[in-house]
Amino acid sequence: MKVTEVETFVVANPPPRHGGRYFIFVKLTTDSGISGIGEAYSATFNPHLIAKMIEDTADRFLIGENPFHIETFWRRSYGVGYALRPDPTLCGVISSLEMACWDLIGKECNKPVYELLGGRVHEGLRAYTYLYPPDGEDTYNPSTEKHIYNDPSLAAEAAASAIQKGFTAVKFDPASSYSVFDGRQPTPSELEFCESMVKALRETLGTGADILFGTHGQFTPSGALRLARVLEKYNPLWFEEPVPPDDVEGMARVAAGTSIPVAAGERLTTVSEFSRLLESDAASIIQPNLGRCGGILQGKKIASVAEVKQALLAPHCYCGPVVAAANIQLAACTPNFLILESIEDWSGFHAEILEKPIEFSEGLVIPSAEPGLGVTLDENTAKANPWNGEELQLTPLYDPPSGREGFEK
Repeated sequence: MKVTEVETFVVANPPPRHGGRYFIFVKLTTDSGISGIGEAYSATFNPHLIAKMIEDTADRFLIGENPFHIETFWRRSYGVGYALRPDPTLCGVISSLEMACWDLIGKECNKPVYELLGGRVHEGLRAYTYLYPPDGEDTYNPSTEKHIYNDPSLAAEAAASAIQKGFTAVKFDPASSYSVFDGRQPTPSELEFCESMVKALRETLGTGADILFGTHGQFTPSGALRLARVLEKYNPLWFEEPVPPDDVEGMARVAAGTSIPVAAGERLTTVSEFSRLLESDAASIIQPNLGRCGGILQGKKIASVAEVKQALLAPHCYCGPVVAAANIQLAACTPNFLILESIEDWSGFHAEILEKPIEFSEGLVIPSAEPGLGVTLDENTAKANPWNGEELQLTPLYDPPSGREGFEK
């Protein structure tokens, strides 16, 4: 069995664009006619450039090769140019192709991937959703209009709606915008606002659902601890990325100083970076994104290191349904799995771009028993929705703070 063809798709995610502006998919085809799909989670360069990187890597290290040889492909790709160190762009490229190889392997063996990685442990996977503005983030002026990110009552309504769909946990980040100049100290008004938001959700949800405080590395260690002390009384399930992800020692100080479990990992790659995080006791909940961390086998290694440290797995997903399918495969065969990030209930465009949608029932994602990743890309839909924009997947603030944020009258 040899890989003979590679094809990429850069697909626009139509409004409300929950899960990102676009998705980057790859399809590998073999000499036996079997095809496998993968997806890269990359927010650092134009997605068409990422697609070219995927094609280049496949041409160098996969065309003419056996897709079963995951470790060899991974080492050759990771060591290209004698780099041999974690890099989110390169690892996103590798992840997409490695994922597609696993889809091929599962189809050739007529088994879902989880059966090839230790076997299914969980029949259903507990899921949470981020609280998204119903019409998308591009439909309102955040400085002048009320919406679920700045109004406690609207956030509580959105959380209640998610619980009605079956979810037992919701995530949001009311800790203001994230910037390339983070971390910083929260202002008194920001601390007060964050508490008002979490309090509104807890009063609405009671103890029947978990609240996930999903910050994005906005704070210094001392600033994060100030916020944690405000939030502890509301018993959130986790405090996510309280400091920038490269400050492992600072994150460890936060973890040691609060009763709230610290979660991290969406911006990390490879088992080596996660090992440092876990060895430092910086996080007790890990969040690899299988479209960035290095792929499914790296994800399995990461989960195993976490298991030794009594840390739990909560795969991250702010992307398309193929990364989601890979996350599901890993979660299904991981004893220390905690919870899975879902893009709402996997309806909308995440369902339309697949021939058969991801199964969601009463707050649980049900792993597919189909061979491979268990999903098939609808190529007609993918080709009918090309991405032609200039924006990247995520847009942080690029300017330094003015010194007046949080103190405006």
